[in-house]
Amino acid sequence: MKASKMLIATLKEAPNEAIISSHILLLRAGMIRKLVAGVYNYLPLGLRTLHKIENIIREEMENAGALEILSSAVQPKELWEESGRWQKYGPELMRFKDRHEREFCLGPTHEEIFTDLVRTEVKSRKNLPINIYQIQTKYRDELRPRFGLMRGREFIMKDAYSFDLDEAGLDVSYKNMHDAYKRIFDRFHLNYKIVLADTGAIGGSGSHQFMAISDVGESDIIYCDKCGYAADQEKAESKDNLYKTDEAMLEVKEVETPKMKTIEEVSSFLKVDEKDVVKSMVYVDMFNNQLVLVMVRGDRNVNEIKVVNALGIAEHELRLATYDEILSIGSVEGFVGPVGLTVKTLVDSEVASMKNIVVGANKKDAHLMNVNYGRDFEGTVLQLRATVAGDVCPVCGAPLAMERGIEVGQIFKLGTKYSAPMNCTYQNDSGQNVPMVMGCYGIGVTRTMSSIIEQYHDDYGIKWPLNVAPYHAVIVPINYNDETMKEKADMIYNELRAAHAEVVLDDRDAKPGFKFKDWELIGIPYMIIVGKRASEGICEFKNRATLEKEEITFEEAINRIKNLEIE
Repeated sequence: MKASKMLIATLKEAPNEAIISSHILLLRAGMIRKLVAGVYNYLPLGLRTLHKIENIIREEMENAGALEILSSAVQPKELWEESGRWQKYGPELMRFKDRHEREFCLGPTHEEIFTDLVRTEVKSRKNLPINIYQIQTKYRDELRPRFGLMRGREFIMKDAYSFDLDEAGLDVSYKNMHDAYKRIFDRFHLNYKIVLADTGAIGGSGSHQFMAISDVGESDIIYCDKCGYAADQEKAESKDNLYKTDEAMLEVKEVETPKMKTIEEVSSFLKVDEKDVVKSMVYVDMFNNQLVLVMVRGDRNVNEIKVVNALGIAEHELRLATYDEILSIGSVEGFVGPVGLTVKTLVDSEVASMKNIVVGANKKDAHLMNVNYGRDFEGTVLQLRATVAGDVCPVCGAPLAMERGIEVGQIFKLGTKYSAPMNCTYQNDSGQNVPMVMGCYGIGVTRTMSSIIEQYHDDYGIKWPLNVAPYHAVIVPINYNDETMKEKADMIYNELRAAHAEVVLDDRDAKPGFKFKDWELIGIPYMIIVGKRASEGICEFKNRATLEKEEITFEEAINRIKNLEIE
């Protein structure tokens, strides 16, 4: 390809809304352009890389025995009602009606569609197991789309679904996809961790996420270097940090705490540790129309996903109670406590093990001291706290560490969550219709593209790994109007093209520095510079990853590009 015929839409500066490196560089390198918030057009250079990412995924999915289809993004309401998700999914679901008032959504995910397809097309247990996948555009009405391709309202995703006879078969399919994902992300040269994850709106009995390590990631990864335990913060657990468990129970005492509402204020006023003062948070479970009291130690934060899971509701169905709602249960905002409240109460396991805690007295300017679980209040005990670095590993007892990461893939054991309500069954040896056992496996294709840039860039631009770079090499004549330079640049270009190398000839009438900056920004792995020694058969060969340059012969430069090993 000749640069004069290409759409090279590089920018000196990115729009102010671009904050993270991948968003800035995708815009500046002319890979994408914003249409509206969270929706982007892909320009030629960006699309070439996107297709290469997709093709690597395809190769490994096919190596794993999966079959590719393409389903519609338009999904009928009826299928979502069968699975029970039409109301449960939440406001991110883009819903609309056609001219006949029939309701549809734009698919954020495709469990219902694939389940419907298999129940219709798979007639015999002899066809199982089967794994079907697609690479397709998804839609989610994000409240605050941000960070370019990281969190958009429209994005490209690979989603696969396995159908097995039983749980043992699912275990095999799940392991197969787990290993395929490792091969995929290894080929992208990503630094990533595999972590236990919450199943969220997809549901199911188990899940792992593939997290690309990055400071700009939206997820915290909790992990143990000693035993290998790893989970995202929504799922992560830790051993209880035992504190004040052996004290004798003292008599409950009410104390005045005028205008003291926060943990810091109360602990300082009463001259106790922040751990002694328990947070009592009141939430509204909107699905069951009830108020819920959640208790964690004063130095801890509530993990709301654990609360959602304990209540068996969707994330959007939980919110903090208002001042008036707290009044309605006989308490006061800032002075809430469990003693005497007749609401559903969830108690973190650390709180349940403590003796003589401080809690709100459910009246203004007062707290209770020496309150004890089991004597003064009851509740459901489970782990509700957010796990943090320094907590104790639940597996081996070593200290846990924490990093931020970008979720690039997630796999789920769905079980019969969709097949049972949607009657996706097979006939067993006894003639009974048995629900197929399903797995679900997703990769954020466009998010992976951003994640690669987050890990591969410098002050000059993108540093694409060779196998996803839009082109492998660019030939840059210092002056294309010079007959010798033109002749030699054309010769190199034509020979590489004849060898089917992915190469660009920069034949633009522009200054060398301008050309160099463009290709460094775009991230082409190798640059062949044809300059003043062209008549001697010598060029400069530059490695984008290292920025190293060396003078070599045209023949050697040509052979290096011809012999590149593309993974």
